[in-house]
Amino acid sequence: MPHDHDHDFDGASPAYRRALIAVIVLNGGLFLVEMTAGALAGSRALQADALDFGADALTYALSLLVIGRSLRLRARIAQLKGLSLAAMGVVILGLAIRDALAPGLPRAEVMGAVGVAALAANVASVLILMRWRDGDANVRSVWLCSRNDAIGNVAVMGAAALVAATGSGWPDLITAIAMAGLFLSSSLQILKRAHRETRGDHGHDDHNHGAHSH
Repeated sequence: MPHDHDHDFDGASPAYRRALIAVIVLNGGLFLVEMTAGALAGSRALQADALDFGADALTYALSLLVIGRSLRLRARIAQLKGLSLAAMGVVILGLAIRDALAPGLPRAEVMGAVGVAALAANVASVLILMRWRDGDANVRSVWLCSRNDAIGNVAVMGAAALVAATGSGWPDLITAIAMAGLFLSSSLQILKRAHRETRGDHGHDDHNHGAHSH
C-alpha cells in the first residue's frame, strides 16, 4: 500500500534503498578526500566538513539497516544520529577555539578546490534524496544531514576566498564554528522529532502504520 508523502514515509521502498546506497558511497569517498585535504591544507573548516561526511556515511548505513523495522527502533537510531551530530559540533567547536589562540594560515587554493568537488557530490546527494525529505525522523535525519553538507561546502568555499583575500586564518575558524552551530541545531531538530516518535509509538504497536501524529 503506498504511503502519502506527508504521512511519515519510513524509507521502505527499493528506490529509496538504492538512493541511500548511492549517497553512502558518495559520502564515504568525500570523507577520505576532505580529511586528507584538510590535514594537508591545515583547514579546520575542511576537517569539519569531512567529519560531517564520515558521520553521514555511517549513519546512512544505519538508516539502511533499520528501514522497515519498528517505529521505535527507527526513532532510536535517529536519536543516535542526533547525538553524533551534537558530539561532532562540540568537537569542532573545541578545535576551532583551540586554534583561535594560535591561528595559522590554511591553504586557500586547496580549500577552494576540494570545496567545489564536495559541493558537487552534495548537490547530487540532495537531488537524489529530495523526494523523500518529509519522512519519519530516520528519513528526515538523512535529508537534513545532506542539506547541512551542501551548506557546509558553500561555507568552506566562502572561507577559502576570504582566507585568500585577507591573508588571515580567521575566516576558516569562523566557518568551522558556524558549521558546529549548524550541527547542533540539526541535532536538536532530529532529537525532538525522534523523541515524539518514541512517545507516539507507546501502546500503538497494533495500528502503528495507519496512524500519524503531529
